Amino acid sequence: MQPLIAGRPSPLGATVLDGGTNFSLFSRTATGVELVFFDREGDARPARVVALDPVKNRTYHYWHAFVPGVGPGQLYAYRVHGPNEPERGLRFDPGKLLLDPYGYGVSVPKNYHPDAARGPGDNAATAMKSVVVEPAAYDWEGDAPLRRPSARTVIYEMHVRGFTRHPSSGVPEQTRGTYAGLVEKIPYLKDLGVTAVELLPVHAFDPHAAPAGLVNYWGYQTVSYFAPHPQYSSRRDPLGPVTEFRDMVKALHRAGIEVILDVVFNHTAEGNHDGPTLCYRGIDNPTYYMLEDGGARYADYSGCGNTVNANHPVVRRMIVDSLRYWVTEMHVDGFRFDLASILSRDPSGRPLPNPPVLWDIESDPELAGTKLIAEAWDAAGLYQVGSFVGDAWKEWNGRFRDDARDFFRGAAGSVGRFADRLLGSHEVYGHKAREAEQSVNFVTCHDGFTLNDLVSYNDKHNDANGEQNRDGANDNRSWNCGAEGPTGDPGVEELRNRQVKNFHAVTALALGVPMILMGDEVRRTQGGNNNAYCHDNEANWFDWSLLEKHADVHRFVKLLLARRLLRDVTHEEQRTSLTALIEQANKAWHGVKLDQPDWGPDSHSIAVGAELRKEKLFFHLILNGFWGPLEFELPRPAGGVPWRRWIDTALPSPDDIVEWTAAPPVPDSTYRAGARSVVMLFTGG
Repeated sequence: MQPLIAGRPSPLGATVLDGGTNFSLFSRTATGVELVFFDREGDARPARVVALDPVKNRTYHYWHAFVPGVGPGQLYAYRVHGPNEPERGLRFDPGKLLLDPYGYGVSVPKNYHPDAARGPGDNAATAMKSVVVEPAAYDWEGDAPLRRPSARTVIYEMHVRGFTRHPSSGVPEQTRGTYAGLVEKIPYLKDLGVTAVELLPVHAFDPHAAPAGLVNYWGYQTVSYFAPHPQYSSRRDPLGPVTEFRDMVKALHRAGIEVILDVVFNHTAEGNHDGPTLCYRGIDNPTYYMLEDGGARYADYSGCGNTVNANHPVVRRMIVDSLRYWVTEMHVDGFRFDLASILSRDPSGRPLPNPPVLWDIESDPELAGTKLIAEAWDAAGLYQVGSFVGDAWKEWNGRFRDDARDFFRGAAGSVGRFADRLLGSHEVYGHKAREAEQSVNFVTCHDGFTLNDLVSYNDKHNDANGEQNRDGANDNRSWNCGAEGPTGDPGVEELRNRQVKNFHAVTALALGVPMILMGDEVRRTQGGNNNAYCHDNEANWFDWSLLEKHADVHRFVKLLLARRLLRDVTHEEQRTSLTALIEQANKAWHGVKLDQPDWGPDSHSIAVGAELRKEKLFFHLILNGFWGPLEFELPRPAGGVPWRRWIDTALPSPDDIVEWTAAPPVPDSTYRAGARSVVMLFTGG
């Protein structure tokens, strides 16, 4: 056996060099560190254990060693020694194998379960292991992030496994629910018109972090911020997930589709004090987590048992290093930050006016041009929509979601709020010279009802989650259109279909970046479950037979997005602010009478006309949220040419939306908008 070499503290993680691999791990309070190597993921006994010398293999708080003969594909983990004094926040347990926080790969044995990482005893036989990866060993064939302008971006929030796991996908069984399976469905995404996929978490996560008998399907229980989730790979070799993920990114880029990752830097799968010791807890608990009561208890701003100490210098460096890795080595185009407001809290939990980690992310040159999207709230009540730090961040606009739902269910006093959402939420983003596309507009996302269920259920139906229907939001602002759940009533079904199209229309037409939830274009249902995080079955999978059943909705979305992608981008290139863009549009609000908008609490309709000068386009948008038809006066069209009807959701398909160039003229000076409908008229363009 070759002698152990001291190695270097930088870079952190496992770095393949000539003749071997350098390992480096940060731990401020550890008294000893062992590197443990395995030949196979399920081995109970290690092939080799390397004890690091606290003098030779330690520089400051960095434990490091160069191990000759170790190369890509090698499985390894750490055992870290130190005091186990939970009352002081120290939770060292050398009986537990620990993942490398900077590990680029993770291998999960078939018998893995987090229970073995709780309590006393050794868990080597069932523990996850890190994988040595050489990032440079891949041919990108000239690929690079796409840098699409926001004005021509349409985001499709999707789940890698759920997209192709259903037998109806037509994907071969061995690649269903994998990165490779997603590649086979790229033509569908391209045809639909989306320009970016926002993938629910693909950082390696604990699949068992769920109630007994259920699974962690969504993936919001991270165990490694550098490794792709191995169980989304069709390849079983240790290096397979990294290569297959890269193949997927490269294929999506060839189709002109960006890749945005949903990242969870606010908590990990280790949970509270009763949780498993998988990585960070056993390496340096007080560094990685916010602690309370002198270290005895985990602060919980995430609602998931712990909170990552994101503004600690070591942790914030890890977060930025992770983002840089995924951009430079995995070629992703952007990130959506789950519960991003947590990243603005200091170690005591207080919100910071200038959070170091967020400014580190925004100012990092490697991340320049990368799409940064914040879910600007957290589970402890911090709500920062419209006031999130910095200039580069876009935000999930929860107010768009709520106000669009209120308007189309007929809530009192919703017209004024919804009108502002249509024009980029100027009330929210009109300050600080914010860009026009600051708002990410959505009506549904993974968290809550699908669009079909939003118009089919008044109440959540989460009994299958095993919590007696207590979990999930109660404030859904949904309306079932007259019957709870599936119905044979053709009138109810027609209204639901119309409402689905209404929501799609306003999401695509509003100023901002539209986001569609996977399957909403074909009315995918979760049976009224608004918190389906724990079901890896048909309740979550994309049922491809719906493409035929709801072909009219699919067609409607396709034609909507086709026109959206022709939008002028001059304002973005010139960094025109939201305020300036609205002023240039020469907008005018109307009611059923011209120039007489009704902003009262009992109003359920509004119309707006505007000019898009760069596109030489005039449009007149009518929104009738009333339960009966209304006759709207139309302004005299410019140049004496008639208005043309592009959209009328009250009409049956194919007249509900037509090809832009085939839009029929509107000869009259008024337009009758059907009950609960959206109408879009235009001239020019």
